[in-house]
Amino acid sequence: MGQRLDLQVILVGLLGSSHVYFQPPPSISLSYPCIIYKRRDEKVTHAGNLPYNRRKQYEVTVVDQSPDSLIAEKIADLPLCVYDRRYAADGLNHDVYKLFF
Repeated sequence: MGQRLDLQVILVGLLGSSHVYFQPPPSISLSYPCIIYKRRDEKVTHAGNLPYNRRKQYEVTVVDQSPDSLIAEKIADLPLCVYDRRYAADGLNHDVYKLFF
């Protein structure tokens, strides 16, 4: 089970820049392409009625001008990652993933 800052390092490495934002406030000016991620849920496995394993789920969004973003493909290749949805807004393409980490 990884920590959020470990995930930050992995995402920065995949993106190749520091434009990775955790729950950015509206006042921050984003630079594109970028990755935005936030906590979404938690999966708990029980054994003997006690929590045995916990994995935090993150929503990871790749925002890119290109509709064929190579960054999105890199995110999709991460273990325990599931594609959620895609949408376009303000001339930018958004690929959203659920990632257990």
